[in-house]
Amino acid sequence: MQRPLENFLRALRAVHIQVSPAESIDAHRTVEMVGYGDRQLFKDALCVALAKTPDEVASYEDCFEMFFQRDEFDDRHDDENDADGDGDGDRSQPPESTEGDAAFSEQIGNVPLAEMVLDADGGELAAAMEQSANAVGATEIKFFSQRGYFTRRILDDMGLRDLEKLIAALRRSGDGDEDGEIGDAADLANRLEQGRRYLLDEARAYVERQYELYARANGENLREEFLMETRMSNLEHRDFDRMHKIVRRMAKKLATRYARRRRHTKRGQLDIRRTMRHNMPHDGIPFHVFWKQTKIERPKIHVICDVSRSVAATARFLLLFLYSLHEVIKQLEAYAFSDSLVDVGDILVNNEVEVAIPEIMNTIGFRSTDYGQALEDYDNNFMDDLDSHTTVIILGDGRSNFTDPRIDIMRRLHDRSRAVIWLNPEPESFWGTGDSEMPRYRQFCHVAKTCSTVMHLERVIDDILKSYARA
Repeated sequence: MQRPLENFLRALRAVHIQVSPAESIDAHRTVEMVGYGDRQLFKDALCVALAKTPDEVASYEDCFEMFFQRDEFDDRHDDENDADGDGDGDRSQPPESTEGDAAFSEQIGNVPLAEMVLDADGGELAAAMEQSANAVGATEIKFFSQRGYFTRRILDDMGLRDLEKLIAALRRSGDGDEDGEIGDAADLANRLEQGRRYLLDEARAYVERQYELYARANGENLREEFLMETRMSNLEHRDFDRMHKIVRRMAKKLATRYARRRRHTKRGQLDIRRTMRHNMPHDGIPFHVFWKQTKIERPKIHVICDVSRSVAATARFLLLFLYSLHEVIKQLEAYAFSDSLVDVGDILVNNEVEVAIPEIMNTIGFRSTDYGQALEDYDNNFMDDLDSHTTVIILGDGRSNFTDPRIDIMRRLHDRSRAVIWLNPEPESFWGTGDSEMPRYRQFCHVAKTCSTVMHLERVIDDILKSYARA
């Protein structure tokens, strides 16, 4: 039973439940202890060993029920179909065996699949199908378009071609001498054909389940990779929910990575001299270990976002990204502007980000841009909050509609902060064209980068967190 468990672990990974090699070993040991006899005990024990968060528990429950579902070849002659009077249902029904098959027992005996179909033994057929599926690698399905291919390969491995040849031979046996034998041959061919259709339906259902378990995530991943490399300004509204999940997952990954690096850096390097000196009474055996510890501070960030029409989509995801990093950011102040600048921190704190961002856009967004006025508002109201531990992130295209860009305020921002990072959704070749003031603003930025996709955004935030870990 090792192979089914390994396939189940693959299915869990496909639904974004991370199963490490150590957890895989724990799962095998758990199964050795509890066995497969009690389904609920087996399910709960594996859940304890593998699922680590409430979201993962929910995903585990769904994946478990789908993986260990064994409804292929169930008896479809239920009361509901009987009540309908047609007996058809969603799938073809297995044929029923009759004593008239004895005349053709030798031919049937040469085709094992025909015997299983006529016996209508669901358990035997299900076991044969699963064995054939493993033989042809159905669990390696990757794309939606492969369903028909694997369905046919499974059936061929079960012996479908021999069954089809037998059906054709029985249909040709109309040249027999006795009417009774002709009638029996035609009846047997019809029942075997009914069984062939039944097998085809069940094999399709089986492959559909394998696709749901192992491959649907591949399609989702391809879509996510495409969205991550798509300009945020080009994203359609229907993709926003998906993008929110992607951004939160990215932020969680960065937070975990930064927290681990921060713990390691906080411990510091081994202080050899101090360690040896304090352990001299113990003949130099290091009973007491001392480290050269470094004080690590969590980032303090001020975000100034242009939420005019051309930059609104990028601002949306920057704010979502940063507010998903609340575990590792000590202080985050957010400001938004179009023709003037306002503090939007309270809106973000008091509402879910998905609700807060549209409210911000309605409050100050989609207006004519005035960078000079926005910088003046910041200077008058919030400049005193800046210190040498604060990183300022400015998101905008630097196009000020030919108004005064207030370069003097940018200089003060640069001098008072730890770093000024400008993220511009436009390609660098556009900087300085038309009403763009980016070349002048760039003089007072520690970093100025093009940031038009979520991938760009992740790299920039990662660099900021790294800089604090090295401090």
